Amino acid sequence: MIEYVLTRSKRKTLALYIHDGTVEIRAPLKMPQRAIDEFVASKEKWIRSKLAVSKERMSQRESFSLTYGDTVTYRGNEYPIIAGDSGRVGFNGESFSVPPGMTPEQIKQACVHIYRMLAKRVLPDKVYHYAKLMSVAPTAVKINNAKTRWGSCSQKKSINLSWRLIIAEDDVIDFIVVHELAHIKEMNHSERFWAIVQDILPNYNERNKKLRELQKRLICENWD
Repeated sequence: MIEYVLTRSKRKTLALYIHDGTVEIRAPLKMPQRAIDEFVASKEKWIRSKLAVSKERMSQRESFSLTYGDTVTYRGNEYPIIAGDSGRVGFNGESFSVPPGMTPEQIKQACVHIYRMLAKRVLPDKVYHYAKLMSVAPTAVKINNAKTRWGSCSQKKSINLSWRLIIAEDDVIDFIVVHELAHIKEMNHSERFWAIVQDILPNYNERNKKLRELQKRLICENWD
């Protein structure tokens, strides 16, 4: 029997989620336990397959490590991590420079610092560039530490982007930027919304596919 965490709420149907090696079942408040167990049993083969994938990704995340000579991705391109002479962290267009003698965890955090710095420099410029093309005016552009959302648009028309987006290639960055700016006009994912996106990026579906591939990769990398 598959072990699972059960969450009951005022919902009408059963739902199954697998995350971090755990199976979660969300069920209606009054659904009989027997019906829930039968549902889980009917999905056992699929669940075990997904659990194996989830546990493998967890293992890769736990073993994720960076050291001198490794490469990291910035705007879709690979750059080496080097021990710089200045004792500072930074990006010179050719490499990520960090002080010598750092531990793998310190190197990772130094790279995160560089990513954040680059994101604050690059992403707002992209937002304002596309905002002009789309005739919209975001009230602010903020770079945050979101782990599960690339970007968002608030009710006050503020654009929020995760620093992790700077890892993606420009095609993908532009897609997320345009996607969030389109929400200034349409706070939904209606046909009108996607028409706005398509007007600026006719090949947005291809860019979205690249985004999905990047998401799969980052699931296996621990940037926390």
